[in-house]
Amino acid sequence: MSDTTQAPRSGLARHIPLLVILTVAAVGFFTLGDYLTFETLRDNREVLLAWRDANYWAMVATFVTIYIVIVGFSLPGAAVASMTGGFLFGLFAGTVFNVFAATIGASAIFLAARWGLGQSLTAKLEASEGTVKKLKDGLRENEISVLFLLRLVPVVPFFVANLVPALVGVKFRNFLITTALGIIPGGIVYTWIGVGLGGVFDRGETPDVSLLWEPFVMGPIIGLCVLATLPIVVKALRGRKDA
Repeated sequence: MSDTTQAPRSGLARHIPLLVILTVAAVGFFTLGDYLTFETLRDNREVLLAWRDANYWAMVATFVTIYIVIVGFSLPGAAVASMTGGFLFGLFAGTVFNVFAATIGASAIFLAARWGLGQSLTAKLEASEGTVKKLKDGLRENEISVLFLLRLVPVVPFFVANLVPALVGVKFRNFLITTALGIIPGGIVYTWIGVGLGGVFDRGETPDVSLLWEPFVMGPIIGLCVLATLPIVVKALRGRKDA
C-alpha cells in the first residue's frame, strides 16, 4: 500500500520546480513590469554607481544573482538587466557577467523541465515510431547545430529556447555549452548598448535597441547561423548520396 501511495507523490513532486517557475513567471509578468525598466535604472543610477565604486564585488554578486533570478523565473526585464551589466561594469566584464548569469538561469529552467514534464515526454519520444521517430533521430544527430540555431536566431524567445530542448530530451552538456557560447553575440550587443546608457540618460532619451537589427550586427549573427546549419546540410546531402 505504501508503494502505491508513494508513486503518485513522487510523480507530482517532479513537476514542482517547473510549476514554481511558471507561477512566479506569471506573477512577475503582471507585478514587476513597472519596476524592471530603464526608468528605474535612470532614477537610481547615481546610487548604483556609488555602491559599485564602494563595493565592487558585492555589486557583482548582487547583479549576477538578480539576473539569474530574472532568467531562471522568466521574469520581465532580461534585456534591461543585460544593458545594466554594460552600464555598471563596462563591455568586457559586463558581457562576462551577463553571459554567466543568463547561462545559469537558463540551466535552471532546463533542469526543472527535464525533471518534470521532460521525463515523461522523452520516454514517449523514445518509444515513438514513424514521422516522430524520424524527427527525434534527426534532432539527436544534429543536436549541437540545432541548439546553436535556437540561441543565434533573434526571433526565438529565450524562454522557448530553454524549455523546448529539455522537453525533447537533449543532453544537458550540449545544452550548457551551446547556451554559454550561443548567447555571446547577442550578449555583446546588449552590453554594448548598456555601456552608452549614461549619455543616453543625460540627453533624456530612450535607449535605441534598433541597433540589434543593423547590418553590421545582424551580418555576423546570420553568418554564425549559416555555420551552425552547415553540418545539418552536409549530413542531409550525404544521406541522399548513400540512398
